[in-house]
Amino acid sequence: MKSAFCKKLGSALVVGSLVLAAGCETVNQITAAAADVAAATGAITPEQAESTKRVSTAVTKTFQDITPEQEYYIGRTVAATVLTQHKPLSAEKLNAYLNQVGQSLAQFSERPETFGGYHFLALDSAEINAFAAPGGLILVTRGLLDCCQTEDELAAVLAHEIGHVEKQHGLRAIRTGRLNSALTILAVEAGKNLAGEQLAEVTKAFDESINDITTTLMNSGYSRKLEYEADAAAVGILRRAGYQPGALVAMLENMAKNWDSSRHDFAATHPAPADRIAQLQKLGVASTKATAPARQQRFLTATQGQ
Repeated sequence: MKSAFCKKLGSALVVGSLVLAAGCETVNQITAAAADVAAATGAITPEQAESTKRVSTAVTKTFQDITPEQEYYIGRTVAATVLTQHKPLSAEKLNAYLNQVGQSLAQFSERPETFGGYHFLALDSAEINAFAAPGGLILVTRGLLDCCQTEDELAAVLAHEIGHVEKQHGLRAIRTGRLNSALTILAVEAGKNLAGEQLAEVTKAFDESINDITTTLMNSGYSRKLEYEADAAAVGILRRAGYQPGALVAMLENMAKNWDSSRHDFAATHPAPADRIAQLQKLGVASTKATAPARQQRFLTATQGQ
């Protein structure tokens, strides 16, 4: 369960980032115009109008961009929400192995470092799914790991999730979901003196935003375009790290055997494997089961009995 601190921190980050999504100057102009109209019609006093403008300006100056540190805390909140629905898998050897492979892959991504670093964890769930929280927290279910037959295929899964972090897809999803809320809140509150309890109420209005976005990511997933971007990023990571890019196609072929569009897991959050395979073939990537013997032995040792 998230602490009150994390919830408040998440609220503050989302409020600030809402302003960023709309464009700081644009939001300031909208707020100022609304305040002037309200003052002109007598709905608020000139002093209240100026207070409204000052609050808007202060917020936009405070949150001009989402910093790596803020992304890290957003990611922690997202990951914590996922963990309320999927328990971590108690498998020290497997989790150490996931981090060994994952950390190695991350070094070959276009974003090898994040504020809190990359962390990989297996979830005790038979669902076929994986979650990449902003900042580098990557969670993979036991069900998805069971679809892997080689270390290269496992690497393909992790590289795909690293691709989401590399492209900051999680933050894109958050920005998309919060824009309308930001403008609505600013418009409604423009006629009030945003101070003290009133300002706290406005901030509280965003308290569930990260939870709302996390639910969206878990239930509907990223867009097809972003999934294809993550696949393309994974191909590059695998090549640079010395893994077989074709293992991603082989992995998708394995998943296709367990694909059921009615299931509320990977089938609900990702395009069909056949569609992803077709996109990868356009990149010249063909299925391969090839893997180095030493890697295969390491894979079998770490995953045996899980």
